[in-house]
Amino acid sequence: MLRFTAAFLVLLFSLQISAQSDEVIKNICKDAMSHSQLEILGRELLDGIGPRLVGSSQMTKAHDWVVEKYKSWGIAAENQQWGEWRGWERGLSQITMISPRAKSLNGTQLAWSPKTAKEGVSAEIILLPYAADSISFTKLLPQVKGKIVMISMLQPTGRTDNDWEKYVRKEDFEKMKATRTTQTQAWAKRITNTGFNAKNIDSVIEKSGAVGIISSYWSFANGANKIFGTKNRKAPHVDISQEDYGLLYRLVEAGQKPVVKIFTDSKETGIQPTFNTIASIKGSENLMST
Repeated sequence: MLRFTAAFLVLLFSLQISAQSDEVIKNICKDAMSHSQLEILGRELLDGIGPRLVGSSQMTKAHDWVVEKYKSWGIAAENQQWGEWRGWERGLSQITMISPRAKSLNGTQLAWSPKTAKEGVSAEIILLPYAADSISFTKLLPQVKGKIVMISMLQPTGRTDNDWEKYVRKEDFEKMKATRTTQTQAWAKRITNTGFNAKNIDSVIEKSGAVGIISSYWSFANGANKIFGTKNRKAPHVDISQEDYGLLYRLVEAGQKPVVKIFTDSKETGIQPTFNTIASIKGSENLMST
């Protein structure tokens, strides 16, 4: 009986904690749905402060913003240093097609991209040279000297798969997917045959005399690219929108030799401290000790 009673009390206590936890979760969900501050916080952080590259002033502003926000809610918070990082500040990015016609292109420089001179750099656009193997690629590398080189594949569509499923015939959707798969495999082979990979090919092209690099890293969402970083020290590396990248790609394939001007302004700020923002919310009860 003593063993049974003890087991029953443990079960009853567990159910009590579970019921209390469920009620707490319900209240949290209700408050989130009825009094959400997400839009306001999003505007302050994403619109007001913007991108937050580690080591940048925007990241420092974001840490300070979080601390002040928590404090305004009566929650203790502080920034605790956690290592150091290369400091870099993004300035303006201006990318313009000047031939065969004038057109402003939508894009921005990758993190840690070097700045250009005030007049920018203007050059003909070419695709990453195709080679059967790394030895052949080495022989073709002189082609990139003085050129701006495109290193991303041409996407066959800018619409999400969900849009295709919703708005087009099934056979057209399947045809598009097959085309995308074929092009993806072909471009992957184009990169692999160089003897390098997507992470270091831009540095190889820079060392071979290219004056700029253009990529377009589509996120598979409508109108959204992923912007990462580069190790280039001289040639600016910019990512442009899928639509504009497709335009340049088609012009190159058609033999029209498009010319693009790239202007980037950025600043190296040396080694900067990095932080974790820590907030503490002290509880009022310890249910497990009851």
